[in-house]
Amino acid sequence: MTTRTPHTFVRPLSGRVAVVTGASSGIGEATAEHLAALGARVVVLARRADRLEELVARIEKDGGHATALAVDVTDAAAVRAAAERVASACGGADLLFNNAGVMLPAPVEELATEQWQRQIDLNITGLMNVIGAFTPQLVAAAAERGVADLVNTSSIAAQNIFPNFAVYSATKAYVTHLSRHLRAELGAKNVRVSAIEPGIVGTELQSHVTDEGALAWLEDSKATMEWLTPEDVAQTVGFVASLPARANLQQVTIMPTAQAG
Repeated sequence: MTTRTPHTFVRPLSGRVAVVTGASSGIGEATAEHLAALGARVVVLARRADRLEELVARIEKDGGHATALAVDVTDAAAVRAAAERVASACGGADLLFNNAGVMLPAPVEELATEQWQRQIDLNITGLMNVIGAFTPQLVAAAAERGVADLVNTSSIAAQNIFPNFAVYSATKAYVTHLSRHLRAELGAKNVRVSAIEPGIVGTELQSHVTDEGALAWLEDSKATMEWLTPEDVAQTVGFVASLPARANLQQVTIMPTAQAG
Protein backbone atom coordinates (compact mmCIF):
# COMPACT_ATOMS: atom_id res chain seq x y z
CA MET A 1 0.00 0.00 0.00
CA THR A 2 1.38 3.37 -1.04
CA THR A 3 0.96 6.34 1.25
CA ARG A 4 0.63 9.66 -0.52
CA THR A 5 1.52 12.96 1.06
CA PRO A 6 -1.41 15.38 0.79
CA HIS A 7 -0.68 18.19 -1.65
CA THR A 8 -0.65 21.62 -0.04
CA PHE A 9 -1.31 24.53 -2.37
CA VAL A 10 1.43 27.10 -1.97
CA ARG A 11 0.19 30.68 -2.01
CA PRO A 12 3.21 32.61 -3.26
CA LEU A 13 1.67 36.02 -2.57
CA SER A 14 0.62 35.35 1.02
CA GLY A 15 1.23 38.40 3.20
CA ARG A 16 1.32 40.80 0.28
CA VAL A 17 -1.05 43.72 -0.33
CA ALA A 18 -2.07 44.17 -3.97
CA VAL A 19 -3.83 47.25 -5.34
CA VAL A 20 -5.63 46.76 -8.66
CA THR A 21 -7.07 49.65 -10.66
CA GLY A 22 -9.71 49.23 -13.34
CA ALA A 23 -10.95 46.29 -11.29
CA SER A 24 -14.66 46.47 -12.07
CA SER A 25 -14.37 44.36 -15.25
CA GLY A 26 -12.09 42.55 -17.65
CA ILE A 27 -8.39 42.17 -16.94
CA GLY A 28 -8.51 44.10 -13.66
CA GLU A 29 -11.36 42.03 -12.29
CA ALA A 30 -9.77 38.72 -13.30
CA THR A 31 -6.38 39.77 -11.93
CA ALA A 32 -7.82 40.81 -8.58
CA GLU A 33 -9.43 37.38 -8.22
CA HIS A 34 -6.24 35.60 -9.26
CA LEU A 35 -3.96 37.56 -6.95
CA ALA A 36 -6.35 36.89 -4.08
CA ALA A 37 -6.26 33.17 -4.92
CA LEU A 38 -2.46 33.38 -4.74
CA GLY A 39 -2.75 34.69 -1.19
CA ALA A 40 -2.58 38.48 -1.58
CA ARG A 41 -4.86 40.84 0.28
CA VAL A 42 -6.43 42.76 -2.59
CA VAL A 43 -7.65 46.35 -2.71
CA VAL A 44 -9.74 46.97 -5.83
CA LEU A 45 -10.22 50.42 -7.33
CA ALA A 46 -12.66 51.55 -10.03
CA ARG A 47 -15.53 53.96 -10.49
CA ARG A 48 -18.36 51.40 -10.40
CA ALA A 49 -18.90 50.69 -6.71
CA ASP A 50 -21.58 48.05 -7.30
CA ARG A 51 -19.26 45.99 -9.51
CA LEU A 52 -16.49 46.24 -6.93
CA GLU A 53 -18.75 45.05 -4.12
CA GLU A 54 -19.76 42.03 -6.20
CA LEU A 55 -16.10 41.28 -6.86
CA VAL A 56 -15.20 41.54 -3.18
CA ALA A 57 -18.06 39.21 -2.30
CA ARG A 58 -16.79 36.58 -4.76
CA ILE A 59 -13.21 36.83 -3.52
CA GLU A 60 -14.26 36.49 0.11
CA LYS A 61 -16.60 33.61 -0.70
CA ASP A 62 -13.56 31.81 -2.10
CA GLY A 63 -11.62 32.45 1.10
CA GLY A 64 -9.70 35.53 0.00
CA HIS A 65 -9.45 39.01 1.46
CA ALA A 66 -10.48 42.11 -0.48
CA THR A 67 -11.44 45.74 0.01
CA ALA A 68 -13.30 47.94 -2.46
CA LEU A 69 -12.58 51.64 -2.97
CA ALA A 70 -14.72 53.48 -5.51
CA VAL A 71 -12.24 55.87 -7.13
CA ASP A 72 -11.89 57.66 -10.46
CA VAL A 73 -8.16 57.48 -11.17
CA THR A 74 -8.30 60.73 -13.15
CA ASP A 75 -9.06 62.49 -9.83
CA ALA A 76 -5.62 62.92 -8.27
CA ALA A 77 -6.94 63.94 -4.85
CA ALA A 78 -9.25 60.91 -4.71
CA VAL A 79 -6.39 58.59 -5.63
CA ARG A 80 -4.18 60.08 -2.90
CA ALA A 81 -7.01 59.61 -0.39
CA ALA A 82 -7.34 55.97 -1.48
CA ALA A 83 -3.60 55.47 -0.98
CA GLU A 84 -3.87 56.88 2.51
CA ARG A 85 -6.66 54.42 3.28
CA VAL A 86 -4.56 51.52 2.01
CA ALA A 87 -1.67 52.68 4.20
CA SER A 88 -3.80 52.99 7.33
CA ALA A 89 -5.88 49.85 6.84
CA CYS A 90 -3.36 47.48 5.27
CA GLY A 91 0.05 48.92 6.10
CA GLY A 92 0.65 49.97 2.50
CA ALA A 93 0.76 48.26 -0.88
CA ASP A 94 3.67 46.16 -2.11
CA LEU A 95 2.06 45.16 -5.42
CA LEU A 96 0.36 47.63 -7.75
CA PHE A 97 -1.39 46.52 -10.93
CA ASN A 98 -2.00 49.79 -12.76
CA ASN A 99 -4.65 48.68 -15.23
CA ALA A 100 -7.38 51.31 -15.72
CA GLY A 101 -7.63 52.36 -19.35
CA VAL A 102 -9.82 52.97 -22.38
CA MET A 103 -9.52 52.32 -26.14
CA LEU A 104 -11.32 54.67 -28.56
CA PRO A 105 -9.91 54.29 -32.08
CA ALA A 106 -10.91 56.70 -34.83
CA PRO A 107 -9.31 58.26 -37.92
CA VAL A 108 -7.39 61.34 -36.86
CA GLU A 109 -9.15 63.35 -39.59
CA GLU A 110 -12.44 62.99 -37.72
CA LEU A 111 -11.00 65.27 -35.04
CA ALA A 112 -12.60 63.26 -32.23
CA THR A 113 -10.93 65.51 -29.70
CA GLU A 114 -13.10 64.44 -26.78
CA GLN A 115 -12.07 60.83 -27.37
CA TRP A 116 -8.43 61.85 -27.67
CA GLN A 117 -8.61 63.65 -24.35
CA ARG A 118 -10.44 60.82 -22.60
CA GLN A 119 -7.71 58.36 -23.60
CA ILE A 120 -4.96 60.74 -22.50
CA ASP A 121 -6.73 61.51 -19.23
CA LEU A 122 -7.24 57.87 -18.28
CA ASN A 123 -4.37 56.01 -19.95
CA ILE A 124 -1.68 58.57 -19.08
CA THR A 125 -2.83 61.03 -16.43
CA GLY A 126 -4.76 58.39 -14.46
CA LEU A 127 -1.76 56.08 -14.65
CA MET A 128 0.51 58.81 -13.30
CA ASN A 129 -1.92 59.72 -10.50
CA VAL A 130 -1.81 56.13 -9.28
CA ILE A 131 1.97 55.84 -9.63
CA GLY A 132 2.45 59.09 -7.73
CA ALA A 133 0.15 58.05 -4.92
CA PHE A 134 1.45 54.50 -4.40
CA THR A 135 5.15 54.55 -5.31
CA PRO A 136 6.19 55.71 -1.79
CA GLN A 137 4.38 52.68 -0.38
CA LEU A 138 6.10 50.36 -2.86
CA VAL A 139 9.52 51.78 -2.01
CA ALA A 140 8.87 51.47 1.73
CA ALA A 141 7.60 47.90 1.36
CA ALA A 142 10.61 46.90 -0.74
CA ALA A 143 12.99 48.35 1.85
CA GLU A 144 11.27 46.34 4.56
CA ARG A 145 10.53 43.07 2.75
CA GLY A 146 13.06 42.99 -0.08
CA VAL A 147 10.62 43.24 -2.99
CA ALA A 148 7.65 45.18 -4.35
CA ASP A 149 6.02 45.22 -7.77
CA LEU A 150 4.65 47.88 -10.08
CA VAL A 151 2.93 46.29 -13.07
CA ASN A 152 1.48 48.56 -15.76
CA THR A 153 -0.96 47.47 -18.46
CA SER A 154 0.28 48.51 -21.87
CA SER A 155 -0.62 46.90 -25.22
CA ILE A 156 0.99 45.46 -28.34
CA ALA A 157 -0.21 48.75 -29.86
CA ALA A 158 2.78 50.31 -28.08
CA GLN A 159 5.03 48.51 -30.55
CA ASN A 160 2.90 47.84 -33.63
CA ILE A 161 1.10 50.03 -36.15
CA PHE A 162 -2.69 49.90 -36.38
CA PRO A 163 -4.56 52.37 -38.63
CA ASN A 164 -7.02 54.59 -36.71
CA PHE A 165 -5.46 53.65 -33.35
CA ALA A 166 -2.91 56.48 -33.31
CA VAL A 167 -3.90 58.18 -30.06
CA TYR A 168 -4.57 54.94 -28.17
CA SER A 169 -1.30 53.46 -29.42
CA ALA A 170 0.60 56.58 -28.42
CA THR A 171 -0.77 56.40 -24.88
CA LYS A 172 0.32 52.78 -24.62
CA ALA A 173 3.77 53.59 -26.01
CA TYR A 174 3.98 56.08 -23.16
CA VAL A 175 3.12 53.31 -20.66
CA THR A 176 5.78 50.94 -22.00
CA HIS A 177 8.53 53.56 -22.22
CA LEU A 178 7.67 55.00 -18.81
CA SER A 179 7.83 51.52 -17.31
CA ARG A 180 11.32 50.95 -18.67
CA HIS A 181 12.53 54.23 -17.22
CA LEU A 182 10.87 53.59 -13.85
CA ARG A 183 12.49 50.18 -13.72
CA ALA A 184 15.91 51.84 -14.05
CA GLU A 185 14.95 54.31 -11.34
CA LEU A 186 13.29 51.96 -8.85
CA GLY A 187 15.03 48.63 -9.47
CA ALA A 188 17.96 49.58 -7.23
CA LYS A 189 15.39 50.03 -4.46
CA ASN A 190 14.06 46.49 -5.01
CA VAL A 191 10.88 47.68 -6.71
CA ARG A 192 10.36 45.60 -9.83
CA VAL A 193 8.62 47.40 -12.71
CA SER A 194 6.95 45.49 -15.53
CA ALA A 195 4.86 46.40 -18.55
CA ILE A 196 2.31 43.83 -19.73
CA GLU A 197 1.53 44.17 -23.45
CA PRO A 198 -1.51 42.07 -24.38
CA GLY A 199 -2.78 41.44 -27.86
CA ILE A 200 -6.54 41.18 -28.39
CA VAL A 201 -8.33 40.29 -25.15
CA GLY A 202 -12.09 39.77 -24.91
CA THR A 203 -13.19 42.48 -22.45
CA GLU A 204 -15.58 45.41 -22.21
CA LEU A 205 -12.89 47.54 -23.84
CA GLN A 206 -14.26 46.67 -27.28
CA SER A 207 -17.76 47.81 -26.29
CA HIS A 208 -16.47 51.40 -26.02
CA VAL A 209 -15.36 51.44 -29.66
CA THR A 210 -17.56 53.55 -31.96
CA ASP A 211 -15.45 53.67 -35.13
CA GLU A 212 -17.05 51.47 -37.79
CA GLY A 213 -13.74 50.47 -39.37
CA ALA A 214 -12.28 49.37 -36.05
CA LEU A 215 -15.46 47.49 -35.16
CA ALA A 216 -15.36 45.62 -38.47
CA TRP A 217 -11.69 44.74 -37.93
CA LEU A 218 -12.43 43.45 -34.44
CA GLU A 219 -15.35 41.34 -35.66
CA ASP A 220 -13.21 39.87 -38.44
CA SER A 221 -10.44 39.01 -36.00
CA LYS A 222 -12.92 37.31 -33.69
CA ALA A 223 -14.00 35.08 -36.56
CA THR A 224 -10.46 34.08 -37.49
CA MET A 225 -8.78 33.59 -34.11
CA GLU A 226 -9.47 32.77 -30.49
CA TRP A 227 -8.93 35.92 -28.45
CA LEU A 228 -7.15 35.93 -25.12
CA THR A 229 -9.30 35.90 -22.00
CA PRO A 230 -8.82 38.25 -19.05
CA GLU A 231 -7.78 35.21 -17.03
CA ASP A 232 -4.84 34.63 -19.39
CA VAL A 233 -3.48 38.07 -18.60
CA ALA A 234 -4.28 37.67 -14.90
CA GLN A 235 -2.18 34.53 -14.71
CA THR A 236 0.66 36.38 -16.41
CA VAL A 237 0.54 39.14 -13.79
CA GLY A 238 0.47 36.53 -11.04
CA PHE A 239 3.51 34.82 -12.51
CA VAL A 240 5.44 38.11 -12.77
CA ALA A 241 4.70 38.95 -9.13
CA SER A 242 5.52 35.42 -7.90
CA LEU A 243 9.06 35.30 -9.28
CA PRO A 244 12.01 35.34 -6.87
CA ALA A 245 12.87 38.87 -5.78
CA ARG A 246 16.04 38.82 -7.88
CA ALA A 247 14.07 38.32 -11.12
CA ASN A 248 12.19 41.06 -12.95
CA LEU A 249 10.36 40.59 -16.25
CA GLN A 250 10.54 44.15 -17.50
CA GLN A 251 8.25 43.68 -20.50
CA VAL A 252 5.88 40.82 -21.30
CA THR A 253 4.00 40.53 -24.58
CA ILE A 254 1.13 38.04 -24.51
CA MET A 255 -0.86 37.45 -27.68
CA PRO A 256 -3.46 35.06 -29.05
CA THR A 257 -1.60 32.19 -30.66
CA ALA A 258 -3.12 32.98 -34.06
CA GLN A 259 -2.59 36.74 -33.93
CA ALA A 260 0.23 37.58 -36.34
CA GLY A 261 0.93 41.11 -35.20
